[in-house]
Amino acid sequence: MTANTVEFGLDTFGDVTHDESGKPDSHAQVIRNVIEEGVLADQLGIDFFGIGEHHREDFAVSSPETVLAAIASRTSHIHLGSAVTVLSSDDPIRVFQRFSSLDAASNGRAEVILGRGSFTESFPLFGFELSQYEKLFEEKLDLFAALLTNEPVTWKGSIRPPLDKQRVFPTIEKDHLKTWIGVGGSPASVVRAAQYNLPLMLAIIGGSPYRFQPYIDLYHKAFAQLGGTTQPIGIHSPGYIADTDDQAREELWPCYKVMRDRIGRERGWPPVTQNEFEDEIEHGSLYVGSPETVAAKLTPVIKTLGINRFQLKYSTGTLSHQKLMRCIELYGREVIPAVRAGLA
Repeated sequence: MTANTVEFGLDTFGDVTHDESGKPDSHAQVIRNVIEEGVLADQLGIDFFGIGEHHREDFAVSSPETVLAAIASRTSHIHLGSAVTVLSSDDPIRVFQRFSSLDAASNGRAEVILGRGSFTESFPLFGFELSQYEKLFEEKLDLFAALLTNEPVTWKGSIRPPLDKQRVFPTIEKDHLKTWIGVGGSPASVVRAAQYNLPLMLAIIGGSPYRFQPYIDLYHKAFAQLGGTTQPIGIHSPGYIADTDDQAREELWPCYKVMRDRIGRERGWPPVTQNEFEDEIEHGSLYVGSPETVAAKLTPVIKTLGINRFQLKYSTGTLSHQKLMRCIELYGREVIPAVRAGLA
């Protein structure tokens, strides 16, 4: 891992934003804004732009591939992918076809991050039982891994009819479809990524990032036992960048609290306090502040954990499109160069 080999990305879930007057944007406007944000990221030379899949009122994007295709038509260099694709409640063949189509449209810039997702709305929506949570992901990942060979697939499982030398189109034109396994904290998922020889994306959304060192060590150990070469490791964490530390905290806090408390009510969490918010900025996995502050916090994390990619989840709740565009600009123009200099 060197300063020039580390990649820097951005992630968004298409949070339903408010405009500068405080009025909620429509889902359609949020999607148009996300496209503009992706175009700006490309102009700034950022390596990756990811969009998460959700099926609920507070997030606008349920079909990341469609939005990514629109971004692909207006960009030239940036890699485009999901963050994440909820494979458990989708069909692996259709997922592969959508991303192989995106790969063709973008001239080889498509990626997919496969995971269970932190929300479960897609299960009842598409007719899947939560009681099959583990089995669905395990079998569908097994099938998806078989599709990555670009060869006829013979596969048998318990969740769908078997395949016998079945071709799946379109095939990948160059090399292969870059496929990551998104992991939120399951050792079994870390080992599974190694077993399928796939890169690992750790969702570090709370607490010290350094507590994930054992998962990275486990990933390396699994590859050593399997006799393979470790694949890239990335982390995804939330944050927000403004011109000053005080501005970043003041702008983010009310939006962060609304989002965190809304999700917390669904999951039985108590309301978040401002002290908890500040502590997460100081000691946890929330990268908030001026470009200098964020770069100073991020550099040792990348260096210590030895990761190959960092993806900043830059959208939080109702933060306006204008503020998000400024955040992206500061990330691309100031944070990334400062981190690269620190790593060098």
